[in-house]
Amino acid sequence: MTPAEPTPDQLRPDLLPLRGRVAVVTGVSRRAGIGYAIARRLAALGAGLFLHQYAPHDRDQPWGADPAGPGGPEAVLAGVAAAQAGTRAAPKSMELDLAAPDAPGQLIEAATDTYGHLDILICNHARSGGDGPLGTLTAAMLDTHWAVNTRSAILLAQAFAAQHDGRPGGRIVFMISGQDLGPMTDEVAYAASKGALASITRTLADRLAGQAITLNAVNPGPVDTGYAPPEVHETVRRRFPAQRWAAPDDPARLIAWLVTDEAAWITGQVINSEGGFRR
Repeated sequence: MTPAEPTPDQLRPDLLPLRGRVAVVTGVSRRAGIGYAIARRLAALGAGLFLHQYAPHDRDQPWGADPAGPGGPEAVLAGVAAAQAGTRAAPKSMELDLAAPDAPGQLIEAATDTYGHLDILICNHARSGGDGPLGTLTAAMLDTHWAVNTRSAILLAQAFAAQHDGRPGGRIVFMISGQDLGPMTDEVAYAASKGALASITRTLADRLAGQAITLNAVNPGPVDTGYAPPEVHETVRRRFPAQRWAAPDDPARLIAWLVTDEAAWITGQVINSEGGFRR
């Protein structure tokens, strides 16, 4: 049956559309990262937050992790808490290596035990680095990227769905990359693992539709999270019509909208948020 025409009150935006809902956001270890921007957006819309962190991955990368102590994980939590609307409890967090087969289930179980029920899952985490072009790959390189970028995201979605009771507002968002829009010559393992997520999006969305859960994948395009050296940063900047990289909050705004009721009719989609990036 076709829904009734919205009333004028229903047409007006709700300032706290995620009030009463709880979100798990993975990969929230750095204030320069996309996960941090997503968490702050969801907090500002009224959601309770359970954040996944894994600083050891960042410490192994050229960009490094946020400093330990007050400038590190505590600052991430404080920044999300500062954006929180209403009287929600302070955000909770858990450090976990999602490469472990049982880690996705542990994360969802811990978040469910904390809040009683979960409404939103944002799989923002990713394995970066330790990659290469064809001719340099090893089984270990491929397996590590698969375990973190693909296997853990699917297992997180499965565990999330198992605890979801079918109430309206169930949302899952996968984070992918531009692997289907152009070559990623030096990142074969990464591109393969993210491409698998994009390919499975429609299949998982179909399976979850009966539980009132939507599932979409978002490609944020090149985002300035501090990883690009100066010469790469300048080359990429010139390829944007706006002559700037995306900021972490650019994809965060899209993702925050996708998990509200405004996006209830969108599922099984791979959405590119690239600001017109020219390859």
